[in-house]
Amino acid sequence: MSNNLKPLLFEACQFFLDDRLIAVQKMITELQAALQSETKSSAGDKHETGRAMIQLEREKAGQQLAEIQKTNQSLRKIDIHTTSTNIVMGSVVITTKVNYFIAISAGELEIDSASYFAISAQTPIAQLLLGKTVGDKIQFRDQSFQILKVI
Repeated sequence: MSNNLKPLLFEACQFFLDDRLIAVQKMITELQAALQSETKSSAGDKHETGRAMIQLEREKAGQQLAEIQKTNQSLRKIDIHTTSTNIVMGSVVITTKVNYFIAISAGELEIDSASYFAISAQTPIAQLLLGKTVGDKIQFRDQSFQILKVI
């Protein structure tokens, strides 16, 4: 299972990003249609306010799209075929409490009935884990746990 685990987690993260990308692209398309519909309606203050609100939503969606693309670039930098004794970007970390995949923030992923939290290297817990190895004890908030395995 260790040989399959990292590629499966990587793929789950990719699906997570793909779903977000599709949702944001759909939102942008709908906002574009709404903006064109607003253009055809009557002029006046109400019309201008409607256009401004749609523009703001479109800008927000554009920022989300840029963030997804940036996250996708981070994910693509991970070599799922390399292993390290120390925790690095792309490591799967098995602990006495929670299992982690240091990649992108994609939340809880379930692989073969086990839970793994896909976390970004910038998260506080990842910052504590990076560079550590099997046997190291970690204190995070009011929890302490030990690293059992690094894949």
